[in-house]
Amino acid sequence: MRGNETTAGKTEAEIPQSRLMSAPSAKMFVSVGEQSVFVKIIGEATFATSIDFKTLLDELLQKGYTYFALELAGCRLMDSTFLGVLVGYALKMRGPQADQTGCALELFNPGPRITELLDCLGVLHLFKITQGELPLPEETEAHDPAPSNPTREEVKRTCLEAHQTLMAVNPDNVSRFKEVTQFLAEDLRKLKAGKS
Repeated sequence: MRGNETTAGKTEAEIPQSRLMSAPSAKMFVSVGEQSVFVKIIGEATFATSIDFKTLLDELLQKGYTYFALELAGCRLMDSTFLGVLVGYALKMRGPQADQTGCALELFNPGPRITELLDCLGVLHLFKITQGELPLPEETEAHDPAPSNPTREEVKRTCLEAHQTLMAVNPDNVSRFKEVTQFLAEDLRKLKAGKS
């Protein structure tokens, strides 16, 4: 399976609108501590999950949280959109120079398939990978992220930006995602033109 394909073998860009908004998302369980955020992802982290994940991280970064731990033992798959979003946050938290922002994104217990995907896309070095128990502090509280119910335009824009991020980080990814980004950019232009 290529990196930009879903489990059904179609790219996110090829999925009909009727299925786009009802695609199954991974479940995210979130706990927050004083400055830490712990996210447990179960299932398949796909483009359908990526907008809720972005919304969650944006909200918590704005509130001043600096450490983000993702428990991935139950995450069976990450598609290229979710991986691109994840890479975007890894870059944002590192700043122009490694660890410049004081923020950190750590991946706990990613399975071999996810680790292999990160390595294949040339982005594994952006993450601290830890095997073992997630270090939850005693004082955490559950945070229930509200589903974002994105528009078709938001989904397309997120997919496009995620793939552009993957291409920008590793030039080897250009050949993998060039066609899908061109398709997404054209589709996004059509959606915007249809609104005018």
